[in-house]
Formats: sequence, C-alpha cells, structure tokens
Amino acid sequence: MGNNKIKISGQLRSYLKWPMILSALLIIMNIFIYVINRRAGAVMTVFVAFYIAIVVLLYYHNRPILFNDLISFATRYGQVQKSLMSNLSVPYALLDSQGKLLWVNKKFAELTGKEKQYHKSITNIFSQITMDKLPENEEESEVTLTYENRDFRIHMKRIMMDELLGDSEIITAENQNNHLTAMFLFDETELNTYIKKYKAENMVAGFLYLDNYDEALESVEEVRRSLLTALVDRKINKYFNDTDGLVKKIEKDKYFLVMRQSSLDELKAGRFSILEEVKTVNIGNEMAVTISIGIGANTGTYAKNAEFARIAIDLALGRGGDQVVVKEGRQISYYGGKTQAVEKNTRVKARVKAHALKELMLTKEKIVVMGHKITDVDSFGAAVGVYCAAKALDKKTHIVIDNPTTSIKPLMAGFLNDQEYGQDMFVSCHEAKEIVDDNTMVVVVDVNKPSYTECEDLLYLTKTIVVLDHHRQGSEVVKNSVLSYIEPYASSACEMVAEILQYFADGVRIRNIEADTIYAGIMVDTDNFMQKTGVRTFEAAAFLRRCGADVSRVRKLFRENMSDYRAKGETIMNAELFRDSFAISVCPSDYVESPTIVGAQAANELLNIIGVKASFVLTKFKNTVYVSARAIDEINVQIIMERLGGGGHLNIAGCQFEEIDLPEAIDILKETLAEMLDGGEI
Repeated sequence: MGNNKIKISGQLRSYLKWPMILSALLIIMNIFIYVINRRAGAVMTVFVAFYIAIVVLLYYHNRPILFNDLISFATRYGQVQKSLMSNLSVPYALLDSQGKLLWVNKKFAELTGKEKQYHKSITNIFSQITMDKLPENEEESEVTLTYENRDFRIHMKRIMMDELLGDSEIITAENQNNHLTAMFLFDETELNTYIKKYKAENMVAGFLYLDNYDEALESVEEVRRSLLTALVDRKINKYFNDTDGLVKKIEKDKYFLVMRQSSLDELKAGRFSILEEVKTVNIGNEMAVTISIGIGANTGTYAKNAEFARIAIDLALGRGGDQVVVKEGRQISYYGGKTQAVEKNTRVKARVKAHALKELMLTKEKIVVMGHKITDVDSFGAAVGVYCAAKALDKKTHIVIDNPTTSIKPLMAGFLNDQEYGQDMFVSCHEAKEIVDDNTMVVVVDVNKPSYTECEDLLYLTKTIVVLDHHRQGSEVVKNSVLSYIEPYASSACEMVAEILQYFADGVRIRNIEADTIYAGIMVDTDNFMQKTGVRTFEAAAFLRRCGADVSRVRKLFRENMSDYRAKGETIMNAELFRDSFAISVCPSDYVESPTIVGAQAANELLNIIGVKASFVLTKFKNTVYVSARAIDEINVQIIMERLGGGGHLNIAGCQFEEIDLPEAIDILKETLAEMLDGGEI
C-alpha cells in the first residue's frame, strides 16, 4: 500500500498543518508592511517566499519518512502487545459470539493442553461454562470451577465489535450484536486452601445436658450410682477428645464443649453417634441415659457462639431432648431425636405454670385464645380449657375461630346453643383484631409457630402472650411470649390444659360440655389412647371423667357423615407403597367440607396395614397442599416434615405446600424420603 493512500487523522494531522497556518499569518503581515513601506515589504516578501518554500519542501519530503516511522512504531507496538498477551502469566483466551476459541496465550495452552489452532467451543474444555454463563446483557461475569484438581475463578468481559473497530475502513460490523469475549483464568487454589484452613480452625461452643439424669440414677441401686455417672462421663469425654474437643463439667448433669469447626464437621458426618453410644451405658439401670447437645458456630465471636449454643440447647430440650441442635447464623440443623421423649413423672412444672398463668390473667381485663389454622378437636378443646380458667377469674374471654371445620362444628354447636355462653364466645380473626389491645392477653394453644396460628396479627397487637403447646419447637417460634409452656412428651394440648386446670385455682367449675370437649381432644390426638399415652395422660382423662366427661357423648360427636367416610375409603384404596415402607395417598377435596381432617384420619388408618412404617396423605385445599404424616414407632415423621418446612411429633406431623400442584408435591415428598433414607437420617 502506497503512503499517498494513507491518511493521518487526529491531533497529529492538526499538528502538521500548523506551519501552513503560520505561513498565511506571515503573508498578512507582509501586506501590512507593504502599506507602511514598500521597500521593507519587498524584503519581507523574499523571506516569506523562502519560508513557504522550505515548509512545502519539508512537508512533502518528510511526510513519507514520518509515515514510515509511524507504521514501524505501530507494527512494533502491536508486536509488543501481542507478545505481552502471549507471555502473560495469567491464562487468557478470546472467544467469538458463539463461545468458540479464537486465540489463546501460552499459559492457557499449557493449562488446557490445547494448541493455538484449537477453535472449538469453550464448553469442550470447561463443561461448566455454557452459553448462558457467558456475559450477555451485563458487560462482565464470573464463574468458579475446578479444573485438573485446581480451583479457578474465570472472569469474562464482553467486547462489542463496533467499539473495537471504531471507524475502521477495512472491517465494518454490520450487526450491532457482534461481540467477542475476553476470558481470564485466576488460580485461587492456594487462597481457597487458606480460607478452608481458617474456617476449619474457627472455634465453636456447645452445651451438653443429660436429659434424665435424676430418673436414670433412681432406676439403679444407690451404691452403683457413682459408677453410672463415671461411665457416662468417660463416654462423653472420650467421644469429644477423639476429635480434639474439650469438655468441661459445669454441673452434675451439664457440660460445656469447645472444639474446632473441623471437629464439628467430623461429628456432623458421623451424625453425632454419641447420642446412641451413651444409651449403651448399662449397669442395671432400667432407664437408658439420653443427652441433648446445643452448638453455636460461625458467628464471628466466641461470645456470640456461646449465646447461640445456649439458644440451641434450649431448643433441643424444648423438642424433647435426645438430639443435637446446631445453630450457625440463621441456619439451624437437627440431629437425632428419633426416640419418644421421656415422660416426666412429676407435675411440679405444670403447677408452676398454672400459677404463673393465673397471675398473668389477673393483670388483664380481656383474654383472647387461639389455636392453629384449620382448627382441630385438640386445639378447640385446649382453647375451651383456657376459657374455663379465665371465666373462673371473671375475665371477658373469646376464642378465635375463622372457618370452623366439620370436626369441631358439633362441639361449637353445643356451646352456641347453651345460654350459659354468650354469642361472643367465638369470634373471627377480624373481630379479634378489634378486641385486642394493651390490656388483653393472647393465649396460643396447640401451636408454637406464628405463621400457623389462626390469626398471626394478634401476636403483634399486645405484649402479653402465653404459649401452651405439645409440639416440638422449630426455628420459627413466638419470640415475644411472656410465658411459654411447651412439653413435647405430652400427648395433646388438652392433656396439658387439664393438668393446669387442676392447679389453677380452687373451685374451678368445669361443666359437662367443657369436660367432654377437652376429653375429646385427648382422644383424637392419642387415636383413642393408642399413641403417645403415658401415666399423666390417663390421670388427665380420669380428672375430666370426674368433672363429668361422658365417653358415649364424646363418641357420638365423632360420628362422620357419609361423604367423609367415602372420602376416607377412597384415600385408603388409592394409596401407593413407596420403598415398601411408606404409604402415600391423596384425599379428595371436591365433595368433602373439611378434607384436611379426613386426610389426617385416613393417614391414621393406613398405619394399620402390615409393613407400613409411616403414612403420608396429601390434600389440596384453597390453593394449598396439606400433608398429614403419621407413624407408630419405627420412623420419626417430625424430622421429615421439618425438612419440608413443617413440624409436629415423632409420630404425628404435617407440613404445607403453597402455589404447587399435588403431583409436584408428591414428587418433592418422595425425593425427600429417598434422600433421607439414603443419608441414614431416618
């Protein structure tokens, strides 16, 4: 290409024109001198002509030389750039708009083993980098991956062709979407190794409590009690010392734990086998020792870890003990808890809670009682029991029920048709909001999750909240309660309320209809005294019988209509057996008024089939899929439902799915069961 075809642009072109511009200025000056003095002007003309001749000569003579120097510089500059990119210590590649390699430097070729002539898709080298991972709308994107046992952070930057070419007369970008992708690979293997090492060295704190220390000692003769304690101590110390942990006994049945994060990860992998190991300590004691552990980690400070450990151990004990709760920030993990909670023989706690409840009620003018959504008989019976206690103190009391189910309508009718009770005994959620103020106490029964309550808004309208429940606690709890009585070993909320009524105040009058309702709640939650029944369950039932509860009247209340009975039969008939142990079925809801109640009843019936370890019945009701889970003693359905966002007991639990269909909910349930079975969690 000739130099005359090359054009100079930009600042250099302007700079080269300045001598010409100055020549024009000299000519103008020469004209003015001519006007003043012609002789001087003639002399000036000679010098101006000489100057212009030199300028023209230099411009046309040196222009090719200048162009050659510019071209030589540009060539050397481009070669230097290419050499720098080619020898760059960071692997670098250039991709086209389809993700195919255009050019790679030496480091990239060494890393991948691909020659510079390799022009296939980048996905063939890094399977994680697909077309959707390349930067599209945004200018840059990053992907982290492992290649050849090394960790890489891949930074990709989008380069538009029209910006790259600019005003080039050689190549033009007709499509404005044409682009290239520049890719840099940063090796972060060593950095990640140090990060992992740092995290592994972080210290975590924990508390370990012996759940049934006193009961276990009482079950062995006195001379051997010290031996039992020593064996348990040895088992606990050996378990944690093997993972470089430190155990310090702070009370006779309480220990403080300190360990590294790596030790905690090791214990998690073994699913805290100490829970089962400590039960093997037996020197003639009739009752096996069980432990609860609460661990706090990943908070950034040791004091915060200890605080989280305290929260975790309280949660473990609130869930019935014999389990480990690990609280890492907002994430809470549960391990163990597969056995039934040990029933406490003493009712001291019930008496203390009854007196505390009475003192709180005396300070308020109004009492509002509510259970969980889709109120069942246990929730309704417990609410009625609290209603009796409040009425004994002459307090204005209301029970919140928004949409009564078929199971409680016969019970409600008995109260509504009795002149002894006012028409405002039962109020809707909207009416309750109008009633509740700072001088009102809200009592929550048979539920401890705010989102599951009949009217969650009530919890934020007053500062005095009491929680009475028999379900195990989860990560979601009523945080601002002034009194919380949660006993997972209790068979039902009605059992707890019946005990409270015995200690509440002298002369509490329980009418027959009230005793029937509370008794019915115990019968439903124990499946006619077949599940979760203990000594205190029968004592509560005996108390209610003395108050006038009649078994025949209660049985009549439980009779079903034909459509409900047919739906239950259809549910059982359509059940499928998953993994030879889990019965899964769907309860029809199109011709049933309260399908969730029928579904729960069908789940109980499915347990009567030989080989069924747990049953799950799903019901679609008001755009929500409700799952009722039941088991006898082989499977802990509570931890299964907790994995799905629900909760409950070891043998009675449930959860809810919103905005999904039944087939999808069944698939999620099956995937969860398979995952937990394969992982050894159930």
